[in-house]
Amino acid sequence: MPCRAPKRSDNRRPVIVVSGPPGSGKSTYARRLASDFCLDYLTTGDIFRSMAREMGISLEELSKLAERDPSIDLAIDKETVERAKKGGVVIDSHLAGWVLSTTADVRILVNASFPVRVERIASREGRPLDEVLVETGVREFSQWMRFKAYYGYDTQATSAFDLVIDNTMLGVEETYRVIKGYVEYKLRALGYEVGRLV
Repeated sequence: MPCRAPKRSDNRRPVIVVSGPPGSGKSTYARRLASDFCLDYLTTGDIFRSMAREMGISLEELSKLAERDPSIDLAIDKETVERAKKGGVVIDSHLAGWVLSTTADVRILVNASFPVRVERIASREGRPLDEVLVETGVREFSQWMRFKAYYGYDTQATSAFDLVIDNTMLGVEETYRVIKGYVEYKLRALGYEVGRLV
């Protein structure tokens, strides 16, 4: 049976945002939502990593550079907004919950405790725990400062989101069942025709 994305009577297709800090699992959940709801997937993390590669610097160095040069974050945000206007996409992004507050149909924030997230990243990337701890701490603090300075957004606040879930003590499948169920409920409430989901 062919995959059909949710659609409203005006032919609009949904925009779903999954935000969260590194190691929270946001990319895993965003990809699965895109697959299950037959939507495209966009991650701003890939855009940021691509910029770092092109410039020949680390993510930490690019974060520091972005503190002095707002054009880096603004370029990422512009690309995100343009893609969201087309609809039919799940966006995996730290900032999209705020940037797309009037565009996204569903905004989800996934989180976990800092030590758990650092362990997940170190395990996933096969890197020393102390190295990941420093890099992640610097990166998150840099993002918090930049977003507060450039936009006035406090990324520690959760009021921009429809669903906030902490998966420190939850497994991937438990967390995803909650997220998927909520997204289906919210899309139907917004008038989207959602096909049968497995």
